[in-house]
Amino acid sequence: MSTTVADLLMMTRAKLDALYTGAEAGPIPDGEGKGTAIFAPGTTFNDDLAQAVNLFAWQGKIFDAEHGFLRNHILPFGLKAIVAKVYKAPSWLDGKECITIDYSETSIIAQWIHDEIRLVAPHLYLGKVYWNKTRLIDFALEF
Repeated sequence: MSTTVADLLMMTRAKLDALYTGAEAGPIPDGEGKGTAIFAPGTTFNDDLAQAVNLFAWQGKIFDAEHGFLRNHILPFGLKAIVAKVYKAPSWLDGKECITIDYSETSIIAQWIHDEIRLVAPHLYLGKVYWNKTRLIDFALEF
């Protein structure tokens, strides 16, 4: 049985990290990935928080694999903004290859944000978000 977003929302941070470190980077995605923020791993609040963020702030990421960049799908009216470079590099979590989402040269607003993702199931990526080097949250992208 394959892992789903609902499964990820039920996992603790330790289980999310174990899944992530056991996964390969996978191919750089192409197209729109539906995003789910994972703010409170393993708690009953996680699903409600994820739905609120999805409704009011962040809905996902739109990848252009050929050109190595993406745009975030944000705000209730679906703005496609906050551009990032996308490439493979070592993970900040474990040093193994991941897909890096780098805002440092493309966004004044998000220049301190570093995202990274790995393929954890068919069409499902698990991501980590860092502010400078401080780990913030996890997220899922479903294609």
